[in-house]
Amino acid sequence: MIKQAVKKTMRRAGYLVSAYEFINDPEAVRMKFLEQLGVDLVLDVGANDGQYGSRLRGLGYGGRIVSFEPLRGVHARLKERSSGDPLWETLNCALGDQEGSAEINVSQNTWSSSLLDMLPEHVAAAPDSVYQGTETIAVQTLDSVLPRYHRPGERLFLKIDTQGFGMKVLSGAEKSLDQVLGIHIEMSLVPLYRGEPLLGEIVTFLQWKGYSLVHIEPEYVNPVTGQQLQVNGLFLRSL
Repeated sequence: MIKQAVKKTMRRAGYLVSAYEFINDPEAVRMKFLEQLGVDLVLDVGANDGQYGSRLRGLGYGGRIVSFEPLRGVHARLKERSSGDPLWETLNCALGDQEGSAEINVSQNTWSSSLLDMLPEHVAAAPDSVYQGTETIAVQTLDSVLPRYHRPGERLFLKIDTQGFGMKVLSGAEKSLDQVLGIHIEMSLVPLYRGEPLLGEIVTFLQWKGYSLVHIEPEYVNPVTGQQLQVNGLFLRSL
């Protein structure tokens, strides 16, 4: 009775109170899988200024991290954040399906920046994601960079958060995927960037490559309508 009264009071104040269970904590679930796989190298593709890597460290991950961030100013913040961590390296480039240079659209909030054009539905749901310019960036493929960073015997996990460009990253990893034990990738349920593949296409592709979808994490919800727009999928290589 007292518990219900407390929950009701907190709900009125704008808070939801419940007993902690790790299965309801996406980051704890992800960490559990990394531990089970024995992962000791995480490739953080689309790192922004290092939020993902910092959360990994906060969860107790002690292995190597290699983060990729194409925007110069954002990479400078990423490099500063990782500077005291000898097991965390950073590269100022994007990953895609071919090497070269490209013009990336820079969003106001920086983390919505993309090599693809943003659709009106995205801006309507997140006004601070609006593009405010472009920047010329370097693009490499995972196949070209992995031999430089993957040491013999390391157990590899790949995180991709590239705003609609995830399939291009996977396409540039044709030779590398055989070495990747798990993939954490952002997927859209509705088109937010012009030409981006949606959840079904990514799931089908990764299943064809030998991965199973083992967990889905809510990522972004339209704050006005409540519609789920993006999720994160956790894929593990099928045994």
